[in-house]
This record gives sequence, structure tokens and C-alpha cells, in this order.
Amino acid sequence: MKKKVIIIGAGIAGIAASIRLNAKGYAVEVFEANPYPGGKLSAFSIDQYRFDAGPSLFTMPHYVDELFALCGENPRTHFNYQKKDLACKYFWEDGKRLNAYSDQEKYLEEVEQQLGVSPKVLKAYLAKAKKKYDLTVDLFLEKSLHRWSTLFSFKTLKALSQLPVFEINKSLDAVNRAALKEPHLVQMYNRFATYNGSSPYQTPGIMTLIQHLESHYGTYIPEGGMVSISKSLYELAQRQGVKFQFNQKVDEILYTKNMVEGVSIAGHKHLADAVVSNMDVHPTYRKLLPQLKAPEKTLSQERSSSALIFYWGINKSFPGLDLHNILFSEDYPAEFETIFKAKKLFLDPTIYINITAKNVPQDAPTGHENWFVMINTPAGEHLDWEKEIPLLKEYVIAKIERTLGEKVAPHIVAEEVLSPPLIEEKTQSYLGALYGTSSNNKMAAFLRHPNFSRQFKNLYFCGGSVHPGGGIPLCLLSAKIVSDEFSAHHDKKITPTV
Repeated sequence: MKKKVIIIGAGIAGIAASIRLNAKGYAVEVFEANPYPGGKLSAFSIDQYRFDAGPSLFTMPHYVDELFALCGENPRTHFNYQKKDLACKYFWEDGKRLNAYSDQEKYLEEVEQQLGVSPKVLKAYLAKAKKKYDLTVDLFLEKSLHRWSTLFSFKTLKALSQLPVFEINKSLDAVNRAALKEPHLVQMYNRFATYNGSSPYQTPGIMTLIQHLESHYGTYIPEGGMVSISKSLYELAQRQGVKFQFNQKVDEILYTKNMVEGVSIAGHKHLADAVVSNMDVHPTYRKLLPQLKAPEKTLSQERSSSALIFYWGINKSFPGLDLHNILFSEDYPAEFETIFKAKKLFLDPTIYINITAKNVPQDAPTGHENWFVMINTPAGEHLDWEKEIPLLKEYVIAKIERTLGEKVAPHIVAEEVLSPPLIEEKTQSYLGALYGTSSNNKMAAFLRHPNFSRQFKNLYFCGGSVHPGGGIPLCLLSAKIVSDEFSAHHDKKITPTV
């Protein structure tokens, strides 16, 4: 009889873990509290406007294709996407504009024309970011950081021999200012700290490697929108025999001594040989393992930023905008100081506008657009959101109209709003933090929860709140690490934990 694995949560990492573990010969059953798969990577409609509810950036698509190949299927039969020629459009209120083209030579020419930065300067900066990535990908992304076998590998020692390259004792902002100097370009590259919910004025300089993922691998738009990523993987898992149970909220992880035995749902026991939690690690301990001594140092780390998202149906087309658009704050340091230190809303926020109808026409009526409008906010429930949302909406609309030089408010004909408390309610992300913990500490990567339990031999963790972090590629990699951990456990070769 096959050994059974229960996965708590059908987020993108939980689905990916189910595919990988099923391929290893385990009988896998996934329990999801929501009535749909995908977690944050889901979708909904308002009238004739379709919206991707959560993540809107798709890069490194080979991690999705890899799951189909693992099951002997051609990904192009079930999942397709297009590479964007224009990765993002950037806007500043002083009138500066920048098109971040996927073609590097075209991009370098654009930066020189619009911002006066020579290609030589930017090439050196991008090459250094690539070097950081190449030296650390095995350590930080593809393996558990919490095994001696990783920390004392040849590749780790090689990386440590070039420690100054990582610039961990400088902030990302300090690194960008020293290398790039031009303030608009510095602000643009500082933005990549938000990819893991952090501040560029606190996160270390090694984080220049984040933008390498986008500039090197490019950005993509899936046919059918972002939700088709989770939808296609969910259907793949089903074809492979994974069982999904929706509207099934796990109440407790059952255990005896150093082994978990399964889960409890509405008073019913579901036994398993191993359990994988795709739930945020904080509520996993607080809600599902309430009697267990929790890793308080890990759980008390600073949370990442959250977001306030306006989903707007717009009865007009804006040709000046593309799929991804950023409208920058005029005072970036103050924005992050307000979010992470004062833990308040900043009234001149940087605004991200995603419009999938630019590439997926069926997402809005002809001549209309579906706007996903997001601003960064502190995580937590300490704000009076009922009072703050209408006020912030006024500031957001005013800023968009100033920057674009066009009226927007009269064209909003449909609206839905997602706030941090709703994010927490819908996804169990503690305090609504989008990426679990922030990376504002230079040791943050080592302080993230590992993909395995130190207390139980058969309890594992995947998803954005654990190693290696948030975002679609890293969540998929967390599932791969869990799968590798299973192999090590099966072969009786698990090395001592750090």
C-alpha cells in the first residue's frame, strides 16, 4: 500500500508539492478551506470584468513547465504563455517615463535616452547582480538553508570566498546609489525590494539579485491570465491522481511524541504517514499546533508589507498604459519609513497598475479595461480600514490623474477592494503579510522557517512564509525542496539540522 501524505492548503506551493510527491509514489490528499484551488493565485469577476486576485507578475515559467515534464506531459498542451516585449512602464510625476524592454540592448538604449545613464554603467550593474544570483542560487533558492550538507557544500564555500560581492553590509538603496547615481534609476531598482515585501533602505545589497530574475528571464503573461497557472497545475495534479477536498478547514495537526499522525477536520481524524503545511507558518503553529512549543524567534520576525488593492472595471481604454505599470511616489524614503516604522498608510504611495486586458482581451468588454491597482501598506489590523480606504482612494485617483494627465474617476464603473484584514481572512496569511516575513534583516534568509520540522520527523512546510520566500517561482521551489526532503528521509540520509 502506498504511503499517504496530507497537504494542508491548495496554494500554488501545495499543488506543486502534491504533484511532486505523487510522482514519487505517495498517495496525496489536499485539504483546502476555500472552495477553490490556488490560494492567492485565484480569480474572480465583477460584471464583465475578470480579475486575477493576487500575484500578477509571471517570470521563470520553466518552473511550471518542469512539473508537466515530471509527469510525462507536454506543458504546451495544457498551459501556454507569451513573453512580454515590454516588461514594465515606469512613470514619475516630474514627467520622466521609462519603458523597461525585455531586449537588453533596446532597454539600455532607452535608459540612456530617457535618463542619461550610459550602457556601460548599467551593464556592469546587471552583471554584478547576475554574479550574486549565480553564486547563491543553489544555496538560497534550490536547497534547504537549514541543513549542514547545504551550508558546508563546495558551492557554499565558493560563495563565501567571494563574500564582498554580496554587499550584505550595505542597504539595497546604498548599493544602487553608488552604482547607478541617477535618482530615477535608483528608485526604479530600489523597487525590487517590494518583490519580497521589504524596504530598499533596510534590506541588504545582495537583493540586487532579485531584479536579475526579471531582467534575465523576462516577464510573461499566461493565456487566460495568471489564474491559469494554478488552474493548469491543479488539473495536472488531478490527472495524476491527487485528491482534493475543498471547504475542508483543518483544525489541528495530530501527533504523538516526535511523529505527526494526520489532521483533524470538524472532529474527524484523517491519518497520514506525513503532513505538509502550505498554510502560513505562523497560524500553522498557533492554530494547528497550539499545545506545541513554537519557534518564537522565527514567528516574531518582522512581517513583510501587505497591500491595498482596488479592482476597477474601466469603461475606457488607456493606450499609454501596458500590462505592468508603476507610478512612483515623489518621496520613496518617506513611503517606506511610513510603512515599516510608523506602520501607517503613506498618502503619496507608489501605485502599481496591472491590466491583463491589454493581452487577454476577453478580460474586459471591447474598449474597456480591468485595472488591478495596488499600493503597499503595513501588515496588520491596527488601522481603521473602513475610514482609511475611501481617503486613500481619493489620493490614489488624484495621483494617477496627475501622472497620466487624464481623468480616471468618471470611468470607474465596477469596483472591489481587498485590504490586509481580508487578505488574512481569505488566505490565512498572518496579519495580511504578502510574503510572510520581511527581508529587512541581513540574516533574514537564515531566519526563515525551514521546509521541515525540527520537532517532528514527518512534518514539512512549503509556501511563501517559509524558505526560500514569497512569489510564484520561490513558492514552486519550496515545493521542490520539500520533495527533496522526502527523498532524503526515505533514504534515511537526513543530516542533522542547524
